Amino acid sequence: MAVIQGDRKTFYQLLVNTLLVSVINFTVWFAITFYVYIETRSVFATGVISGIFLVMTALTGIWFGSLVDHYSKKTVMQVSAAVSFVLYAVAFVVYQVTPKESFGNPASVALWALIVLLMFGVIAGSVRTIALPTLVTVLIAEETRDRANGLVGTTSGVSFLVTSVISGVLVALGGMFWVLVLALVVLAVALLHLAVVPLPRRATAPADGEVAVAPERRVDLRGTMRVIGEVPGLSALILFSAFNNFLGGAFMALMDAYGLSLVSVQTWGLLWGVLSTGFIVGGLLIARTGLGRNPVRLLLLINVVLWTVTMLFPLRSSIILLAVGMYAYMLLMPYAEAAEQTILQKVVPYERQGRVFGFAQSVEQAASPLTAFLISPIAQFVFLPLMTDGAGARLIGGWFGTGPDRGLALVFVLTGIIGLVATIVALRSGPYRRLSHRFIAGPVAASEPDRSELSPVES
Repeated sequence: MAVIQGDRKTFYQLLVNTLLVSVINFTVWFAITFYVYIETRSVFATGVISGIFLVMTALTGIWFGSLVDHYSKKTVMQVSAAVSFVLYAVAFVVYQVTPKESFGNPASVALWALIVLLMFGVIAGSVRTIALPTLVTVLIAEETRDRANGLVGTTSGVSFLVTSVISGVLVALGGMFWVLVLALVVLAVALLHLAVVPLPRRATAPADGEVAVAPERRVDLRGTMRVIGEVPGLSALILFSAFNNFLGGAFMALMDAYGLSLVSVQTWGLLWGVLSTGFIVGGLLIARTGLGRNPVRLLLLINVVLWTVTMLFPLRSSIILLAVGMYAYMLLMPYAEAAEQTILQKVVPYERQGRVFGFAQSVEQAASPLTAFLISPIAQFVFLPLMTDGAGARLIGGWFGTGPDRGLALVFVLTGIIGLVATIVALRSGPYRRLSHRFIAGPVAASEPDRSELSPVES
C-alpha cells in the first residue's frame, strides 16, 4: 500500500475505532429491523422504521456538523459513543423487563420504545461520519488525503459486509439479547481506546495580529450557506450529489424486488455479501493510487460510468448481468465518495468543514428516501402493468421482455438515462469549470490547518 503522509498512526487508530463503532451501530440497526419483522411479520412496521431513520439522519446532519466545528472533535466522538452506550443500556433494560409476547404486537408501546431508543443510539453514532473527514484534513498531508479517504470508504464496505452477517446470526441466536450485549461491550472498548488516542487540540492558529475568537455555539445555517456560496461551483456539486441520491433512491426501493424476481432469497443474500466486497476493493485501490490531479472531473466521469452501467444491466433478465453491473457500481462508488470528500477538504475553510459536511449529508441523504417513497407506488401501479399487459409490453416487449420484473427493469433504464444526461450537462457547465479551477489553484489561506503551530495533543 502506498505511504499516506501525515500523522498515519493516529489516523489508523481513528479508522479502527470508527470501524468498530460503525459495525456495532449498524449491526444494532439491521438487527432491530430483522427482529421487528420476525416478531410482527409487519412489512408496514419495518418500512416505517426505515423511513423515520432516513429522515432523522438527514435532519440531524446540519446540527451534528455544527457540533463538530464548535467543539473538540475528540470530545464530540467520545460523547457520541457515550450517548449511544447509555441509550443501548436503557434499551437492554426495556428488552429484559418486557414480556416477550409484547414484541409480537406492531402497536406495542414497549416495542416502539425499544425501536426509538435504538434508533437514536445509532443516529448519535453518525456524527463520526462528519468528524472523520475533517480529521483527515488535520492529520493527513494534502497530497495523500485522497488515499486516506479511500481507506475511509473501505471501512464503510467492511461495515456493510460484516454487519449483514453478524446481525442475522445474533438475532437467530437470541433475539436482541446478544446484539445489545455485544453493542455495550464494543462501545465500552471504543470509548476506552479513543481516550488514549492523541488528537490535535486545535487545527488553526490565528494570523499575525489577529485575535482568536471562540466560535458561537449555534447551528449557523446562514453562515454555512454563505461559505458554500463563496466557493465557486460548490453549491452545484452538493446539488448534483443530491440529485444523484434522488435517482439512487430507485435502487433502495426496487433493487431487492428485482433481484428476488431472478433468484431465491438465499442466493440474493449471498450475492450481496459478495458484491459488498467491491466497496472494499474500490477503497483499497484509491488508497494505493489516489484520485489524480482533478477529483472534480473524476467525480463526474465516475458518474458517467455508473449511470451507463445502470442503463445497461437491466436490458436482459439475467442475474449475471445484474451481478456484474452491481459489482462495477460498488467498486466505483468509493471513488465518487472519496472525490467529494477530497474536494470539500481542500476548498472549504477548515473551521467550517464540519458544518459543510453536515449540510451536504443532510441535503444528499434527504433525497434518497424521498425517491424511495415516491417510486414504489409509481412502479407498482404504472410500470409493472405497463410492461405486463400494457402499451410498453406491446411496444418493446418483443426484445425487452414482458412481466413485472421487466417493469422494474424499465425504471432502472430510465433512471440511468436521466442520470447520464444530467452528468454530461454538469461536465459541460460553468460551475464545474469554476470548481475545477478552484481546486487546482489551491485553497484559500484559512482552508489549510497550520500543522507547524498545532498545540499539544489532547489528553
